[in-house]
Amino acid sequence: MAFELPPLPYAMDALAPYMSAETLEFHHGKHHNAYVTTLNKLVEGTDLAGKDLEAVVAASFGKPDRQAIFNNAGQHWNHIQFWQWMKPNGGGAIPGELEKKLIEDFGSVDAFKEAFVQAGVGQFGSGWCWLVLDGGRLVTMKTPNAENPLAHGKTALLGCDVWEHSYYIDYRNRRPDYLKAFLDSMVNWERVAEMYGQAA
Repeated sequence: MAFELPPLPYAMDALAPYMSAETLEFHHGKHHNAYVTTLNKLVEGTDLAGKDLEAVVAASFGKPDRQAIFNNAGQHWNHIQFWQWMKPNGGGAIPGELEKKLIEDFGSVDAFKEAFVQAGVGQFGSGWCWLVLDGGRLVTMKTPNAENPLAHGKTALLGCDVWEHSYYIDYRNRRPDYLKAFLDSMVNWERVAEMYGQAA
């Protein structure tokens, strides 16, 4: 069964002014769609055809002859999560158990946010920054290009795309401002808390 581009869980203009309709039209409609189209072509006729996305990511990571498959499978997985990690009027209060764990592992919510922004700013070139559950502890990490916590055996709870196509229309080169807006005004904390509850 072919991989498909999932519809956005909100309208194209629902995240404005923090993420514009123009950004979403390019990011979802063109970039994410291209990953899906390319992935379907690359797995066709291989032993990965018909496998679920997580299996394709795991089977192609770190294999030089399958780098193109991983690049597109990884980005497809990353973006499926990314759209769900945002919502209109996002940010705000963090559900209790998750907030408690963030304070326990980072010292404060503000310290977590600072670490998350620093992971994103510190990712040279294209990539992602993440909040992950690793050995029972919440930590931040960054990955280049299409890499993700799944490929590294960790559980992603929140991720932000720091490829330029994710923010350049709205923020130009101001990546820190984009990351701050993501945390303060776009994150769907209920979704993050739900994933934490399933993984903890």
